[in-house]
Parts: sequence; C-alpha cells; structure tokens
Amino acid sequence: MRPNRFWSWVALGFGLVYFLLPLIGTIEFSLRARRGEYSLDAYRWVIADPQFRATFGYSIVMALFTIVVGALIVVPTAYWVRLKFPRLRPLVEFVTLLPLVIPPIVIVFGYIRLYNTSSFLPLTGSAMGTNVLLMMGYATLSLPYMYRAVDTGLRAIDVRTLTEAAQSLGAGWVTIIGRVILPNVLVAVLSGAFLTFAIVIGEFVLAALLNRPAFGPYLQLIGANRAYEPAALAVIAFAITWVCMGLIQLVTLFTRHTRATGS
Repeated sequence: MRPNRFWSWVALGFGLVYFLLPLIGTIEFSLRARRGEYSLDAYRWVIADPQFRATFGYSIVMALFTIVVGALIVVPTAYWVRLKFPRLRPLVEFVTLLPLVIPPIVIVFGYIRLYNTSSFLPLTGSAMGTNVLLMMGYATLSLPYMYRAVDTGLRAIDVRTLTEAAQSLGAGWVTIIGRVILPNVLVAVLSGAFLTFAIVIGEFVLAALLNRPAFGPYLQLIGANRAYEPAALAVIAFAITWVCMGLIQLVTLFTRHTRATGS
C-alpha cells in the first residue's frame, strides 16, 4: 500500500505542477504592465475598456438564452427517452456526442451555407437572426454536457413511479415535466448550465465567423494588439470558469445537505 500511495502523491504533484505553473506564470506576467514593479494596470485597463464590458455583457446574455433553450430541449428529450424509449438511448447518446467530434468550424460553415441571405430561412440577413443562429450553435456545443448532466440526474430518481403518481392525480405531460421532473433534476440542470456558461464565455469560432460581438473574439483581438492585457483577460476567463465549477459543487453540497436534513 505504501508504494502505491507514494506514486499517487507523485502523480498528484506532477499534475499540480503541470497545471499550476503556467497559471502562475500567466498571473505573474499580467502584473508586469508597470516597469520594475507589480501592478494591476492591465486589469484596470481591461475593466475600463467599453468594448470589454460590451462583449462580456453580450456573451452573458447569450449564455443565459442558451441555457434556457438547452434545458427546454434536453430535459423533455432525456425524460421521454428514459420513460418511453429506453432502446433509443444509445442512439440519442451518440447524437449528443457528435458536437465533441465535429469541429465548430464545420458547424458554423454549415450554418452559413444553410441560412445565408439567399436561403429559404435567411437568418444571417439580420442581427437578430444571426444572434438566434449563434445561440443555437452554442446550444449544440453544450449539448454533450447538458444531456449527460440531466441524464445522470434522471438516473437518481424513479421516473416511472413519479410519472404514474402524477398521472393518477390528473396531471398532464407539461405539468409532469415542469412541476415533478424538473424540480427533481434541478441540480443536474444547474450543473449543465454552469458548464454551458463557461463554454459560451470562451467560445471563439462561432462568434468570429458569424461576426458577433462576443467575448471570445474580443479576447483574440486584444491578444493580437496588446502585451499584458491578454494575460489579464486569460486570468479573468480562467477565474470565471472555476467560479462556475465551484458553484456546481456548492449547489450539489447544498442539495445533499437539504435532503439529509429533510430526511
């Protein structure tokens, strides 16, 4: 047991060094905007930049819409597959994994080809249509994570018993999904939502090729024209991602504590 424990600590230490060393270097470099001393000038410049606030606000709004649309698509689908069509589950899982295999640049070129101004549905002909197209692209990219989270949440509950109990009380399908199933998988939906938020904030390809003012293209633009500000932006994006991961753990722990107290 001792040799195994030793090599486990070695592997853990190697992983920490591998991931933390570049992060520490990035943070240290972002503080060197003022010659000869450490300062937060790069962060002040980024936060004071109106384009940063505009692009970051745009990405937050798109992330919220994407989370809502993704939940409306995934929750009923995962519930229906588990309740009525369990044999289709491998096929649905395969379809939801396709965004991990197909590069985003292929997806966005397909969107542009199908929905350009000369197509039957010219979404790229207006800003609103392009925003809808971008939101659906974000929902596609987040589909593997949202579906896995919701499907895991559905495994933890007795879907069939809950459905039969709700139907015996006269509830319809919309009521069953909205007032019975969704509250029981809310933590799973929130986990998928935080992962979706992190994906939308850092995504570049879809927003750049659709020419939308998102945070990802802004990060690339600053990286091509500034020295220390890109490092500050990278640290901010990393912090946002880890805040989302921390919120997932916080919601999960709070839910377990509430269930334990209630029982």
